[in-house]
Amino acid sequence: MYFRHSPEIWEDHPALVPGVLLAEGVTDRPSVDARVAEYQAIARQRLERASEGDWPEVQAWRRVFAQMGLKPTQYRCAAESLLRRFRKEGALPRLHPLVDLCNAVSLAFAIPIAVFDVSRISQQMIVRYAKGDEHYHSFAGEVECPDPREVVFADADNRAHARRWTHRQSAYSAVRGETASVLIVAEAHHQSAPADVIRLVDALADELKGLWAAPSAKAVLSRASPSIEM
Repeated sequence: MYFRHSPEIWEDHPALVPGVLLAEGVTDRPSVDARVAEYQAIARQRLERASEGDWPEVQAWRRVFAQMGLKPTQYRCAAESLLRRFRKEGALPRLHPLVDLCNAVSLAFAIPIAVFDVSRISQQMIVRYAKGDEHYHSFAGEVECPDPREVVFADADNRAHARRWTHRQSAYSAVRGETASVLIVAEAHHQSAPADVIRLVDALADELKGLWAAPSAKAVLSRASPSIEM
């Protein structure tokens, strides 16, 4: 089992910097309140200086969405959506300790982070252009087919685990109470992404070890080294 981006994605998005972590032994028991509050404080301080739409991390993703033919103010990367909600409401819904932690880290770094239950992935996960016949399970309980050429996270069963790249994940592989093994993916395109993604991956790896004692593998992928074994 492996994770990678397709050659076409690298060709069309040469500034892409993906960070990937794999962890086992995850449970829904740890308390992450203190860690979440620390990362949220970083985001809050930055939002006091400028709204998220002015941040280079968000602007870079808006350019990517525009390149994909999507209106950036209609379809937003997950980090921008979280930051908008956090700015307006001052908090985010609690879902699962690991998801809550990753959402807080995403706020602090303004980089979208996806968390997948590995047991729900068939053989591989490839970020690629959709053919249009993949199956995506929405959180509303509907099964959708992505648009052709839409960027999806797809497995060997032709299941799309995310639509419009970093816009929305699938309910099918969402982390739940019984989840034990996870694939975490963070992706960025802005100028300082190479350094920022390394810091993000290192921070998450430390959190995983401290909160779950979960053995983790981590990597920052590139066009020359595009995959990680799961």
